[in-house]
Amino acid sequence: MLEMSREEFEELVGEALDRIPAELTRLMDNVAVFVEDEPEPGDEELLGLYEGTPLTERGEWYAGVLPDRITVYRGPTLRMCATREEAVAETETTVVHEIAHHFGIDDARLHALGYG
Repeated sequence: MLEMSREEFEELVGEALDRIPAELTRLMDNVAVFVEDEPEPGDEELLGLYEGTPLTERGEWYAGVLPDRITVYRGPTLRMCATREEAVAETETTVVHEIAHHFGIDDARLHALGYG
């Protein structure tokens, strides 16, 4: 297990977000990204979670709603990584995976693309 402060991990998430191409981040709408230490009990291995309405499912009714929420979990990520480099790679994969859900891409397609 890799040791890393919450602040350091939040920086990794920020850096992963910075590596998302600008043409994609411009298309993101009403979404916020958070870092939490642990997921809910029973999901101890969950690295990230997207909660909201994907862009592909929004219609005329979509107005005045709370932002979609992407959460990246520090504990499970660090437990599966032995080095900082592994944590950087895993965090980037998780961020891309959850943003893809915001764009309406499902888990099956993400696994096929290598973002499982």
